[in-house]
Amino acid sequence: MRIIERVILSSSKTTKRWHGNVEAIKAEFLNGVVKQMESYGDRVHFSMFGSVQKPHYEVINSFDKKMAFDGNHHLHRAEDETEFGPGNVTPIFTLEQIKRIIATGGSGVRSSIPRAARAASARSTGTARPTTAAARAREAVDSEKYVYFKANREMLPEGINQYSDEISALMLKGMSAEQAFGEIITKHFD
Repeated sequence: MRIIERVILSSSKTTKRWHGNVEAIKAEFLNGVVKQMESYGDRVHFSMFGSVQKPHYEVINSFDKKMAFDGNHHLHRAEDETEFGPGNVTPIFTLEQIKRIIATGGSGVRSSIPRAARAASARSTGTARPTTAAARAREAVDSEKYVYFKANREMLPEGINQYSDEISALMLKGMSAEQAFGEIITKHFD
């Protein structure tokens, strides 16, 4: 008696999850994301499905309409509604934040200086860069918030600085500094 073995092939589509660290995405890929953002919307978040080299992402416009793209920057229709659902996406990044990540070299750029030496140097000069995507996003928000505050100080209501954390939280959710300040003024000063 002869036994015939049969190999069952699985789908070529994979749903590997990546760690969600946007800084690990290569600058070349992020430049493609920037192109799509300049055309379709000023905010973006990345799906945790896919690979760190080419994650799927959604560009979000000012009307909160979302347009999904695959790892080759082509329009993408999610096979599963959870792909961009809660718990499966990174925080929302603004166009300025993505450009800043590219500019600071956090996107897949390797340094020839050993990590320990870079960290020691940063500590000794007092210019330590945040090491996580969340910390960098917070730093970018704080910088954008300060620039807006400084430029508009005369027009802003007295005491708005009490709501600094609330403004930052709104900006981390994808609002621009102008939108976040406006929201706080409407909520607390009108």
